[in-house]
Amino acid sequence: MNSKAKSKSNVQGFGNFLSGMIMPNIGAIIAWGLITTLFIGTGWLPNKELESMVSPMLTYIIPGLIAYQGGKLVGGNRGAVMGIIAATGVIVGSDYVMFLGAMIIGPVAGWVIKKFDEAVEGKVKAGFEMLVNNFSIGILGMILAIIGYYLVGPFMGAILSVLDSGVQFMVKNSILPLVAIFVEPAKVLFLNNAINHGVFTPLAVDQVAEAGKSIMYLIETNPGPGLGVLLAYWMFSKDKVTKTSAPGAIIIHFFGGIHEIYFPYILMNPILLLSTIGGSLAALLYYTIFNLGLAGPASPGSILAYLGMAPKGSTIAVLFGAVIAAAVSFVISIPLIKRANKKSSNLEDATMKIKEMKAESKGLGNTPINKIIFACDAGMGSSAMGATVLKKKLKEAGLSEIEVEHASVSEIPKDAKLVVVHKDLAERAAKSAPEAKLVTITNFMAAPEYDMVVDDLKKLYSQIH
Repeated sequence: MNSKAKSKSNVQGFGNFLSGMIMPNIGAIIAWGLITTLFIGTGWLPNKELESMVSPMLTYIIPGLIAYQGGKLVGGNRGAVMGIIAATGVIVGSDYVMFLGAMIIGPVAGWVIKKFDEAVEGKVKAGFEMLVNNFSIGILGMILAIIGYYLVGPFMGAILSVLDSGVQFMVKNSILPLVAIFVEPAKVLFLNNAINHGVFTPLAVDQVAEAGKSIMYLIETNPGPGLGVLLAYWMFSKDKVTKTSAPGAIIIHFFGGIHEIYFPYILMNPILLLSTIGGSLAALLYYTIFNLGLAGPASPGSILAYLGMAPKGSTIAVLFGAVIAAAVSFVISIPLIKRANKKSSNLEDATMKIKEMKAESKGLGNTPINKIIFACDAGMGSSAMGATVLKKKLKEAGLSEIEVEHASVSEIPKDAKLVVVHKDLAERAAKSAPEAKLVTITNFMAAPEYDMVVDDLKKLYSQIH
């Protein structure tokens, strides 16, 4: 692995770890966002009794869940319990909502109990195991909660104060849209979940608590920029594979909210980043000028989720921002795609190269394969869609007995023998499952590798039977 690829893999891995604490709890954040949207004084259905749930969920429940998940990622179930104990000190030790504090103290607590368990393994006398297990969590958890109260909580509160001031400065001076220059390239490198859930969501919650909405929820999740690129491909591309796959990608991206579906179309012609940057910048400028935001995270980034999280009275205004992003992205994409039509590099050529590589490939070997793992960054969006596509193809080929599961690229089952993953996540997949055979794809909808896998499996099973 060269240094550039290793750095990219490390950044993706760290981002995945951050989003791994948030993603499993997105449902809870959405529930809080819906309660806020509906029942606060300016909501759709104002209700003082139900509004009383807003503050406890935001202050205690969600940070506790994040710390629990962070501890579990590092130290298993015991780490999860440690995480939520330690998070109590951080939560009450600051006046800010401690999403970021929970993302720090949770993994630290998991690491502490993991190291303790390793240190005492084999040294505890028979009959004292339960006593040691329970009191170790109780004592170490208490110590970390105290440290969280006096050190971590105030420290993270100071950091959040600086970050919040920075965001307010950018909004007031209309320079927040410039973050699109960094966000859009990072997204296509599969850092979208890390950016949205690891950075923007923790910053947004305080703004929602104060104003009932936050523009931070509108930055990464806007489906408009990607829609503009896909529409331009559909209408102006001369590559048959790209042109025919674009309509399906549009539906999955815009209504399903799986933004990863358009990343390969950008990676195939990287200059199209100008389109997504332009679309995102234009929409953010509009959102900034008219002081718009969402009451909760639009996850996945579907236009339906986008509108569902819009505060009362701003649904049409929020929708118009997505339209602006799509229109600007579409207009910029047209000449860039027409320019690309004159070049030979396209999905059709990629398909031919794959077929040539297949002729030189040793196939899947002679080991029976009963389960295929489709992996993506978070293990929830593009991998679930890809697994569905592959299941259908296997069923049509009479191989329905082969299971296809989806997973995070960082948590591929150790017994996995065949893993399908996007090429930009291949390094992380190889590290996560070193013994598995990797099949890398470049396009989730029209990947010729799907048919290659099915053909190889048919040959393998015909030899076995």
